[in-house]
Amino acid sequence: MDVLLINPPAGKPSEPPLGLAVLLGHLRSQGLTADAIDANLDACLFLLDEDRLRRAAGANPPTALRRAVKHAARSLALLRSPAACVLFDRYQSAVHHLDGALSAYRGAAGDERYSLGDYRHGGLSEFVPADLERGSRGEVGTLFDDYFREVLLPRISAAAPRLLAISVNYLHQALPAFALAGLLRRVFPDIPVVGGGGLFSSWRSLLREQNLRFSAFSRIVFGPGEASLNALAEGRVGADYFLEDGAALAFAPDFSFADLAAYLSPVPVLPVSASRGCYWRRCLFCPEAASPTHPYGAYPGAFVKLLRGLATRYGVHHFHLTDNALPVGILQELAAQPQAMAGLGWHGFVRFEQELLDRDFVQKLAVSGCRMLQLGLESGSQAVLDRLQKGTRVEQVARMLENLHGAGIRTYVYVMLGTPGETEEDAERTLHFLEAQGEMIDYLNIAIMNLPRESQLLADPAAAGIAASAPLAEDAPLGLYRSFVSSTGWGRSEARRFLHRQLLGSPIIRAAVNRVPSGFTSNHAFLFNG
Repeated sequence: MDVLLINPPAGKPSEPPLGLAVLLGHLRSQGLTADAIDANLDACLFLLDEDRLRRAAGANPPTALRRAVKHAARSLALLRSPAACVLFDRYQSAVHHLDGALSAYRGAAGDERYSLGDYRHGGLSEFVPADLERGSRGEVGTLFDDYFREVLLPRISAAAPRLLAISVNYLHQALPAFALAGLLRRVFPDIPVVGGGGLFSSWRSLLREQNLRFSAFSRIVFGPGEASLNALAEGRVGADYFLEDGAALAFAPDFSFADLAAYLSPVPVLPVSASRGCYWRRCLFCPEAASPTHPYGAYPGAFVKLLRGLATRYGVHHFHLTDNALPVGILQELAAQPQAMAGLGWHGFVRFEQELLDRDFVQKLAVSGCRMLQLGLESGSQAVLDRLQKGTRVEQVARMLENLHGAGIRTYVYVMLGTPGETEEDAERTLHFLEAQGEMIDYLNIAIMNLPRESQLLADPAAAGIAASAPLAEDAPLGLYRSFVSSTGWGRSEARRFLHRQLLGSPIIRAAVNRVPSGFTSNHAFLFNG
């Protein structure tokens, strides 16, 4: 085999990883022999094995752990069944039991925590290169090590690849990925191990500036990855440790590696993206505004045909459209072809664009299979939205939410408190807006802002409402965020108190927050009636 792609733990095991499917489809289209392994799903199921859970829980586990282990198999079966969509309380209990059962695994030092889609290691930090090196050298283990050795290594040995590629997209994948990469270098010293994915790309500037190299990886790829992996597999690259991909290539994602029935989802879901990057790229708080990679649409005029082809090939009826923000042209294409989309459903992230003011257009989206839209409101204060350059008008958002609600499209709204320059009056406006639109909002995610390391807000701190910002901590050079002091004196602690006392003190707002499915959040929210 030329290339073997691996998706490491730990992420939500609800659908196959799109990144692997994209890379696999491209490599095979170039005549290379390639395959992929979703080690994230496999590791989760390995640890949820009944006998292994009982051994991990010990002879006399606490009552809560014993109950969770007892119900784990039944809960796993429920989450793979349409029955999970019938009673929300049963769904919530199943997720709770599985998370409780996984808490039996604490690692050798008792400082690891693993749940559905999350992983923490108390002895190592993802932001410290020395800790990543310790993990990759095997000096400090992870609770996934047994899976790596007992299951994954034999599969890799049998495949006999000439190149191994590990895709790391989320922070909670970092430590397991480095541990796995180091193990692979020790066991298969003649096979290059390449690292790529969104997390490495977010570290691009730091790694390049410091020429920081990791012993676990032979090369690091920034950007989409198709061209670089293709060149590596064919021996067409020089000695550079860091490789950079430009625009994504047109492709047909290949999900043949995935057992869709094995994922923790009441219905099979395929993730698909119509574009790379964000077409707006103006929100000053978002890393996309500073990204060197320009947005790119891979399926102009052919996206509906792609979805129908994937539905036929894999027997799926629902798609998770993973674009940072679905381009308006794609929304128009979906709305214009209701017959081609018959029997299919989809959900994804969109901006509050003007098209959503058109009630007929929104109704056509519903007919095209739109079940839910995720929308970044951020604030109910126009002053805050203008300072962040969201390009959104609060009074129009209310009409858009009403249109979506009237068409039966569920809304999953994101709000962010504690942005630079925010005041308590701004937060009060957000509170009043959310209460006024309570019936139109099905699900609500409220967070306290983290300032991305390379946020464009730092380009003009005074205009952004930043009185001071701290450099990256010396003990965590790979940190993704920077602390700051707002010019208004309304900071994270004040915003957090307002969130818990005022926002969550509102029955209307609290109800929308509580409707969010535990653990899987937006990945499963489309299944319920809000």
